Amino acid sequence: MADVFKSLNLLETLKESIEKNKLSDVKDAVEDLLISRINLAVVGDRVDEKATFINSLHGLGPGDEGAALSPSPAAPEEVADYANPKHPDFHLWDLPPVPNTSPFTPEGYMDKVKFLRYNAVFMTFTQTPQANSVEVFLEARSLQRETVYFILFALAKDTEKSLEEKRKASLEVLKSQGVKQPKVYLVRPSTLEKFDFCSLLEDMGRDLPEVRAHALLLALPTLSSTLVTQKKEAFKALVWAAASLSGGMSAIPVPFVASMVDSSIAVRILSKAQISLCLDDKSVERLARQRGMEPRKLQELRTCALSIEVTKGEFKKRLAAAEKDLTTVSTKLVEMAMPRHARSVSRSFTAMLQALNGAVDEMGDDAEKIVAAAFGEGK
Repeated sequence: MADVFKSLNLLETLKESIEKNKLSDVKDAVEDLLISRINLAVVGDRVDEKATFINSLHGLGPGDEGAALSPSPAAPEEVADYANPKHPDFHLWDLPPVPNTSPFTPEGYMDKVKFLRYNAVFMTFTQTPQANSVEVFLEARSLQRETVYFILFALAKDTEKSLEEKRKASLEVLKSQGVKQPKVYLVRPSTLEKFDFCSLLEDMGRDLPEVRAHALLLALPTLSSTLVTQKKEAFKALVWAAASLSGGMSAIPVPFVASMVDSSIAVRILSKAQISLCLDDKSVERLARQRGMEPRKLQELRTCALSIEVTKGEFKKRLAAAEKDLTTVSTKLVEMAMPRHARSVSRSFTAMLQALNGAVDEMGDDAEKIVAAAFGEGK
């Protein structure tokens, strides 16, 4: 599943841009990865499951700051915006349900909620999709919008049998209204690691533009060890790109490039990694609370200093250590990172690359231990 988000493809794209001296494209891609700009919309009745789904996507519980409330305080026809407290540029938009009226024009609803502004839209329901929602889906597809997905929320009272019956009935509704190759994702809002959510992420990874897929990946909570691995790969693509700009292209007088991977940008990358991997104190405490565990039990699993706190001093120590032992980075590995005309790489670039990648690996290991302890993986 790690290859779904196409870290290697993104890396190749960035390297190609460097080959063609399109450094502004690389800069924009790096900034997008760091900012994690992504907007997702959730359409459907404002029931408890919808609020829980929004909160789970943000890694929040019902009592946390910034959490969606149920019942919703938003007016029935109002669009409610929920920004992620840890990732301010990751927004979830609570859209009002598609009206079950006749006559109905999907264009009117889509214009009202600014449907096409969102990177992806989830059409949610608890029984079967209503006819007008399917009309909105078909209209979006006619406009070449592929990132619209039907989600069947699992209710607490549902059994495995009832859920499969609902899914089957939902697929029949979609087929009867002309949806070709319909797909319905079964999701339990309180435990996204269950059922079809991971399959949904795979499809979104294929459907979204690469940078947007990475932005979503970095902003999601760590729900599984597989997701941790994907996050590590995404950060390594970011490290390669940033290091290539600094080490390989520093002779080119382009703003931002010359100092791309100094200690400040390294701290920025690692701070993003700490938050994305849910290693910061607040994230660990929140996860422990959600799983009914003592926070200290999870906090003690963090053995990398950067998992606990990202500081310039700690990174400089790691950079100095890497400079003393550059033989661990092979010439072949370095050449893979750089464009053909920039294969003569400085010691400082190589050390920076080694230090950043080593830090990401160690932080990823800590995240995997926390996920295993919290979700019972490997038992």
